[in-house]
Amino acid sequence: FVTQVLKTVLVNSKGFSGEYDQSYCSLSLGLQAGSGDQLVEDFWFSSKRHLKELASPEEVARLAVARTVRQLNPKKISTTRVPVIFEPLMTSWLLSFIFSCVSGTAVYQKATFLTDRLGEKIGNDLVTIIDDGLLPGRLGSRPFDSEGVPTQRTVVVEKGILKNYLCNTYSARKLNLTSTGNGNGQGVAPNNFYLEPGQHSPQDIIRSIKKGLLLTRVIGQGLNPVTGDISRGAFGLWIEDGEIAYPVSEITISGNLGEILKNIEMVGNDLGFESPVCGPTIKVAEMTVAGI
Repeated sequence: FVTQVLKTVLVNSKGFSGEYDQSYCSLSLGLQAGSGDQLVEDFWFSSKRHLKELASPEEVARLAVARTVRQLNPKKISTTRVPVIFEPLMTSWLLSFIFSCVSGTAVYQKATFLTDRLGEKIGNDLVTIIDDGLLPGRLGSRPFDSEGVPTQRTVVVEKGILKNYLCNTYSARKLNLTSTGNGNGQGVAPNNFYLEPGQHSPQDIIRSIKKGLLLTRVIGQGLNPVTGDISRGAFGLWIEDGEIAYPVSEITISGNLGEILKNIEMVGNDLGFESPVCGPTIKVAEMTVAGI
């Protein structure tokens, strides 16, 4: 259990002077289950601005237990191409990768496959991604960034079209753009960076799959922003006929971020702002799942 109260004060040589207060609290529980070389682990958490908004310890514990024991006695699967569902935590991981590809620093350094692609269609119509530092009560909200630039609502991707890069003042000058209020003193950072939710419940998304993977955790590196390629070790739950069948381990998921954005078929209604970078459940039409 963690609680913090912070005050930020910024004065610079350009005549800016401002301050703001922030509070933060979180509750988390990590667990292991099984024995010997069959140990599995997982966790759950709740993080908010105010104590009264936190999930109860009982709810966090219940979900941590459920997420851990569902992985017991995993099976191995053969390499295949199937639909993949990203749980919200996995969508948040994917969005972190997207952020690194739309960061003004990566763009002016030509270290991202999205360089020089403003105005292009990079995803399907279900994909709208926003960075918003002004959302009341959210963990990434702040009135100004580390350079004194007011934060704002920036539509990064609108119905699949890349609309904006996210910049601090230096990267904005390099790109002949204006700062979006995303400076953090060391480069470019997200405010509240999220994928807009859709209309489908997570249960509906699972029921839509004849055979596929519910992705629950990834490990390792395997992210290349220059090409958009993804290859990471993974854990998940195998889906058969619209229902969870059994856990799977010792797999690798691979694909390309550009193709993933174009092949998102369903977006969930379960967006929760538990971190500054977040998203709902999503279904990707097809990815490679490498097994035995």
